[in-house]
Amino acid sequence: MVETQDQRKHLAQSKSIGRCIVSFIFVFLTQLVLSLVPRFFSASSFLTQLALSVLLLLLFMGFGGWCRRRLLQVHASAPAFVFFNILFIWGFYVSVIRQAVPLLNDAVFSCEVVFLVIGLYSILTSDPGIVTNGSASSDQPLNSSVSQVDNHDEELELPCHESTEGSGLGTRVRYCRSCKAYIKGLDHHCPAFGNCIGQNNHLLFLILLFGFISTEASYLVCASLFAAKSGILDRPSMERTLSENLAVSTILFTILQLVWQVVFVIWHIYCVCVNIRTDEWINWKKYPEFLLVVQPQPGQRFANVRFRNPYDKGILQNVEEFLALRA
Repeated sequence: MVETQDQRKHLAQSKSIGRCIVSFIFVFLTQLVLSLVPRFFSASSFLTQLALSVLLLLLFMGFGGWCRRRLLQVHASAPAFVFFNILFIWGFYVSVIRQAVPLLNDAVFSCEVVFLVIGLYSILTSDPGIVTNGSASSDQPLNSSVSQVDNHDEELELPCHESTEGSGLGTRVRYCRSCKAYIKGLDHHCPAFGNCIGQNNHLLFLILLFGFISTEASYLVCASLFAAKSGILDRPSMERTLSENLAVSTILFTILQLVWQVVFVIWHIYCVCVNIRTDEWINWKKYPEFLLVVQPQPGQRFANVRFRNPYDKGILQNVEEFLALRA
């Protein structure tokens, strides 16, 4: 039994190392592919290059994922992919960009990178609010085990209720298929961070998102200073070195990251304001407490099922207004 457990542990470690190596190679190839845009389309406008970067990134990610799964039959690690992207940008900054950056900007960006690495590790190892049979008494008893959920391939939901701990968000227990566990205040399972986002680590998740936005904004400032001092944007693409093309492509990559992350942060701030989780927003028809049955009017055969937020603190009291916003 001891040997079997050791073998399983060794196999799991080998798989983790292999997935990290695949992620590192994938990050490196992604950045090289993006450098083709400023290399061959330098005469195009910046918005055109940005659009081409999106298209090229989607094509490469899709084709690369298909090759990994179908041909090589290997899997990458999403948290490792995020980490190696941070490491690549930071390494490129130190070796190329840093020489043209003032000391203050350099110190700010370096501190932000360190914060991201620490934050990524913290959220990866954090407890999102896992509820066990022994710790569920203050919330709701778990009448069905996780194995029963897996065997019947059904998602068993626990009754929702308002928290008595004074939290503005309240406490709701949901089941996560990825973690195979019940999570208090489950918002979503985040593949990029390799963990569920729940009641216990939701604040850390938001802080980390703001950290990414701040770090990427700092890198844009530093890379723009480098581009202005070196004059790479004024030279033909054939006269640029690989590092100079990478400087432009990393700017494009960072802008793309900023666009979706800002939208993502706005969405989560909105969810906090109206006291709803992402999982509840998407799967509200599965949760009885979010259903508002409107009796049929004369001439109608069936009742209408509409959305209501039982945890709303008065921000959107009118159901019709809420439905209009959602539409």
